[in-house]
Amino acid sequence: MTIAIQPIYTQTVGSGGAASITFNNIPQTFTDLVLKISFRGTVAANGVDLYCYTNNVSNDASYSTTYMSGNGSATGSSRATGLTFFYFGNGDAASQTANTFSSHEVYLPNYVNSNFKQIISDSVNENNATISSQGLQASLLRNTAAISALTLFPASGNIAQYSTFTLYGITKG
Repeated sequence: MTIAIQPIYTQTVGSGGAASITFNNIPQTFTDLVLKISFRGTVAANGVDLYCYTNNVSNDASYSTTYMSGNGSATGSSRATGLTFFYFGNGDAASQTANTFSSHEVYLPNYVNSNFKQIISDSVNENNATISSQGLQASLLRNTAAISALTLFPASGNIAQYSTFTLYGITKG
C-alpha cells in the first residue's frame, strides 16, 4: 500500500497576532487530514487552551472530547460532551519561556465520509523554568457532513506572531 502526504495549506501568524486561523475550501479528494501546529498564545497564563470547530459553524453542540494529560509529577483526565468545539490541547502562553512554542498534531481520519468524525490530537508545551506537559485528546463530531473548513482559536487572548499551522492531505493507495 502506498501512502502519500501532501501539504494543502500553511498559515503563519503575522505581526500583532490573530484571533483565529481558518482553513476554508479543504479539498475533498484525500482519505485523511493531518494538521501540524506550532502555537503560542498572547495571554499571560499557565498555558492557553487551543480549540477548533468545523465547517464555519461555531454553535453546533455535537462535539465530545476525552482528554488525558501529564507533566512528570501529576496526571489528569476529563471528558466532556455537548461541546461547540474540539479541544486540541494546552499551548504555551506569553508568560511562559520566551520564544517557545507548543507542538500539536491532529489527525482527522475519513473526514469526507458520511459518518460521525473522529479526531485524535496530541500536544506538548513547556515552561523551561518550571514544567513541561503533554496532552492526548480523542474527540468525536456527531455530524455526518464532510469537513470542508477548520477554524482554530485560543481560549483567551490571541494566537501569537510566528505561530504556524500546516494542513496536509493523506491519500492511501
